[in-house]
Amino acid sequence: MTARVAVVGGGLAGITAAVRLADAGCAVTLFEAKPRLGGLTHSFRHGDLDVDNGQHVFMRCCTSYRSLLDRLGTSALTTLQPRLDVPVVRATDGRRGRLRRDSLPAPLHLARSLARYSMLSPRDRFRAVGGALAMRGVDRHDLRTDDRSFGDWLRAHGQTPATLGALWDLVGVATMNSFASDASLAIAATVFQVGLLTDGDAADIGYPLVPLQQLHGDAAQRILSTADADVRLRTRVTGLEPGTDGWTVRTDDEHINFDAVVVATEPMGMEKLLPAGAIALPDGWGDALGAAPIVNLHLVYDRPVMDEPFVAGVATAVQWVFDRTRQSGLTTGQYLAVSLSAADSHIDVPVAQLQEAFVPEVQRLLPATRTAQLLDFFVTRERRATFRPSPGVNRLRPPTSTSYDGLFLAGAHCATGWPATMESAVRSGDAAAAAVLDSLPAPAGVAA
Repeated sequence: MTARVAVVGGGLAGITAAVRLADAGCAVTLFEAKPRLGGLTHSFRHGDLDVDNGQHVFMRCCTSYRSLLDRLGTSALTTLQPRLDVPVVRATDGRRGRLRRDSLPAPLHLARSLARYSMLSPRDRFRAVGGALAMRGVDRHDLRTDDRSFGDWLRAHGQTPATLGALWDLVGVATMNSFASDASLAIAATVFQVGLLTDGDAADIGYPLVPLQQLHGDAAQRILSTADADVRLRTRVTGLEPGTDGWTVRTDDEHINFDAVVVATEPMGMEKLLPAGAIALPDGWGDALGAAPIVNLHLVYDRPVMDEPFVAGVATAVQWVFDRTRQSGLTTGQYLAVSLSAADSHIDVPVAQLQEAFVPEVQRLLPATRTAQLLDFFVTRERRATFRPSPGVNRLRPPTSTSYDGLFLAGAHCATGWPATMESAVRSGDAAAAAVLDSLPAPAGVAA
């Protein structure tokens, strides 16, 4: 008999689990409370523009995410650098530099770039190389590593405020949604070991050429419809009840029976749905994981003002600037998005104040904006963009399997070891789908 599996939550984790299970022949029902799939990677219309809710990039080492794009048929709607190349501008004097790799094996692939990195003094460049070599030896799987602050570790290894601002936080804030001083060393070690210090091509940056909704949510809905999966949008799951022969999923309108359930919601919603004793975490773990915000500033100019797909800022509150002109459908002028991660100090600031504070900062980074006309400025905010990757956080991340037969968990906050990235979400969805399939009885006549 075909296994009936419910997936609760239509973000990347839920999409991944649903697609993998449908591919394996399960009868999948995907429940999503919002009117679209995609979760925290979605798009909306602002006037004539297609606007992403956030700036989502990936790296070559994000193998699970890239595999999902292949399955969704949207890999060709992204681009991936042939070699890591990040233009960096220092706001105080306009000095430009680049972080780029060459063809040498890791970690030598970055040595030439660091030796010439004009954002740091020669002494700090030397310190940065020493810090990178020491980072390779960190045991990221040790819970004692998770308990330690990344910032404390950097200071203990001779890293100065200059190296933090122009190197470690330049990468870490965007990938972890946290400054080094507030981040778990284990999560930081995952970012830097896997992304920069193990394989020479791991950190090559990829990004979408189309709106995120087209890349993920819309493509997933087509794939699932083709597989005869039941995608129920605008449908909130209100409860889960274990039974003698499976699970009952309750919504506002009906109760439906399934053989297995994957819960792929955000942490607090997940904790509310799970029956007592499902996982060995303390009550309130969903809230204890915390939530870190991301703010995006959107600027539309009457003419081109930046000739790179993205630029990183040093000595400025502007962290990263992305050219979103092509993705938005804009045909004249240029549309830029400023991404502000770990944005606690900006999340509640009114739009007018953000414009007053950040437009001059963008002008310091990009001189061409000083003579261009700013046609539009608007702001998007994700208050709960990711969990907080604080020291000790890995002890609060839920596992894939639960103490209940047929109940499994997925989400970027689950115990993947990665920060709350698209890769973490997809890895968790893959793990949940594999666990479901392993739990199902073998078909008649097939040896277990």
